[in-house]
Amino acid sequence: MLEILFHDTDLMVINKPPNVSLLSDRTGAPNLWDEIKNSAKVSKPYLVHRLDKGTSGVLLIALNQRTQTSLTRAIQKHQVDKFYVAWVTGRLDLAGSGHIELPLKKGRKSRYRVAGPRSNIVCREQRWRLEPPGDSGHPSHTKLRLLKHIRDRSLVLLKPTTGRTHQLRVHLAWIGHPVMGDSLYGKPSSTAQHAPRLQLHCQKLVIPGWGRFVALPKEGWLGIPTGT
Repeated sequence: MLEILFHDTDLMVINKPPNVSLLSDRTGAPNLWDEIKNSAKVSKPYLVHRLDKGTSGVLLIALNQRTQTSLTRAIQKHQVDKFYVAWVTGRLDLAGSGHIELPLKKGRKSRYRVAGPRSNIVCREQRWRLEPPGDSGHPSHTKLRLLKHIRDRSLVLLKPTTGRTHQLRVHLAWIGHPVMGDSLYGKPSSTAQHAPRLQLHCQKLVIPGWGRFVALPKEGWLGIPTGT
């Protein structure tokens, strides 16, 4: 059963569970869309944004085209603040806030990559950049803050200010701290990365005119986020 965080005549907000696709695909695996339509009680709900199959957290579903257009425009204008939490491998050395400013491009087999050699990534004053700048790629920017360390992993708060596909997962992997449980961009055979699920969760969305929507991660999560 869906966990509904908010529901009125224009918008439904849910806490998406991990390891289930939002829409149907060619595999025929279970997806959330039919359940969303039943819970929304409208004939045609509209997508506003997406979360990866393994990612859980706050998800917006517009219940009419007017609301979808309004929210999509707000996201495109960077007026919607998105906050994620993630467990990453290793002890991230970060004091205060950091910035990952690594352009992305499409790689092989539905993967994405930084648009430049890994050896050109430098970190100065808590900003990761390519020096010299990479080849053609899409500007991509993630703000991050360390919340805590537990042994060989770190809990981080992430705020993407651009919305590239797999942006958070690629950025973290390419600075040497892949999201735990990420078999696409990490090393699933590594014991340090072992986790019962992808440890990435959209914890909060702040939307002009609507307010803030918050959801805590549940099943398969390695710890309770703090400091957010």
